[in-house]
Amino acid sequence: MKRSTFIRTLSIMTIVMFAVAFYSLPYYVTKPGKAYELDSIVSVEDGYKEKGELMLMTVRMGQANIYSYLLAKIKKYEEIYPIEEIRQPHENDEEYNLRQLQLMSSAKDNAIEVAYTAANKSYQYKYKGSYVLNVLPDMPADGILKPGDRIISIDHNKVEKSADLIEYVQGKEESEEVEISFFRGEENLTEKIDLKAFPELENKVGIGITLYDNKEIITDPSITLDTSDIGGPSAGLMFSLEIYNQLTEDDLTKGYSIAGTGTITPDGKVGRIGGIEQKVIAADRADAKIFFAPDDEITREMQQKFPGIESNYSAAVKTAKDIGTDMRIIPVKTFNDALQYLKTL
Repeated sequence: MKRSTFIRTLSIMTIVMFAVAFYSLPYYVTKPGKAYELDSIVSVEDGYKEKGELMLMTVRMGQANIYSYLLAKIKKYEEIYPIEEIRQPHENDEEYNLRQLQLMSSAKDNAIEVAYTAANKSYQYKYKGSYVLNVLPDMPADGILKPGDRIISIDHNKVEKSADLIEYVQGKEESEEVEISFFRGEENLTEKIDLKAFPELENKVGIGITLYDNKEIITDPSITLDTSDIGGPSAGLMFSLEIYNQLTEDDLTKGYSIAGTGTITPDGKVGRIGGIEQKVIAADRADAKIFFAPDDEITREMQQKFPGIESNYSAAVKTAKDIGTDMRIIPVKTFNDALQYLKTL
């Protein structure tokens, strides 16, 4: 083969390989992520110090290309999910990322509520506006509103939280028109939008948006949670334990490295999360000695929809045994379950 032909062929192959690498498949690949020490994320004013560590776990996730897809096929504890199992229907990248950050924000607020209530400390909410989370296609707001728009008013009625808009629209009928005032960045805009019945809920009308409330929780003592770009709700349980530990004099960690995962509700219930196996691996790599896993209930409906599904706790125990770790896997249904276990260390 002539040198010029060889170089041309090599160049074409290189271009093809780069093109394939940047072509996204309709799948997501997940793999074990990192462990974050929570005392570097959570800071309670004049809070008490701890001898050990409480840690949150993450899962690395990205949309698959051909290479990451093939690697995930052969590597244990890397998982492949169809895109529709990760994103909500009609949700684009911007809306998905915004939803993950909003879920993290809610997780932090819930954790603060749980911890401050348990420690008998005070808190209150200050609402700072209602924002568009996503826009449903083929509904009246499609092409008018965008994710991130802050709703100011509806028909000159001030909107401080999403309930204000929802309650107002409930008194309207299909084909009526409402005037929405909103901020997009620094620009104040006003648009008239028709109301339409939701396809799945014919007796309910709206403009076709979902909202989330930007609210600030004001606490005494004050608290800062710096989560940067960590998204999702799964750190709720560990946030609540770290906050409580800084609020109270007795150190819950007793010098241990303690990891865990699970959503948290304002009343302290711990919920199921995704990627439990990968989080167990991340915790083991971080030398955690204890791992809290949600002890969630698997309903008959869940079993019918997802044959072979098991609780987070069962999956965590199997993974721990499989990788040969001596890390203790502790089942928890509530914040108080985790708290009481730590008090026995």
